[in-house]
Amino acid sequence: MKLLFDTDAFCKFGIASLLESVAHIFGAKLQECGRLPALPFMLRRGSLRKLYGGSACDALIPVANAIPIVPQPSVTWLEKLTAVEAIDPGEAQIFAVAAEQGQPFLSGDKRALNALKGVDDFIPALNGRVVVMEAVLLALCDRIGPEETRQRVAPLIAVDRTVAVCFSSGNPNPLEALISYFEDIKTKLAPLQLWNPRGGG
Repeated sequence: MKLLFDTDAFCKFGIASLLESVAHIFGAKLQECGRLPALPFMLRRGSLRKLYGGSACDALIPVANAIPIVPQPSVTWLEKLTAVEAIDPGEAQIFAVAAEQGQPFLSGDKRALNALKGVDDFIPALNGRVVVMEAVLLALCDRIGPEETRQRVAPLIAVDRTVAVCFSSGNPNPLEALISYFEDIKTKLAPLQLWNPRGGG
């Protein structure tokens, strides 16, 4: 697997029809990425349907089914996270697999990432492999252009604050805002080293 998606990132980029474009940034096809085993079930019922709407979730189910399930990580890595309250079991599985297998992962859960920075063993293991959504949005702007990206992420304005601010109709330069957000996140999540779309890691 070349990129692991957490549930939040999968849903948001899926609704924007950008999952394949995101995978391409990492030199992958969607079939070479990974997702959590519970994702299709979560799309069928529960909080995701309330947040994103039933029709959007229904459309994402076949997409989720086409992406391989992330492997079960070793207990050695997983147990380092079990006592961390802010990291739910799904995020813990992704973090542990990424650390164990040296893979990049895309997470939209800043609370979990903020907790992860306090787990020392993960800092060197995940060096440059922590991918936040703001970094991917920057990479998409560089690849397909800010205006094309703006059009694609328009469905997310109601559910994602960063997208709402950076790609609002009143903001003529989404790149400037995205860079500001990314630099702020990079500072807050240190010593975790984020994947940098413009700096190679």
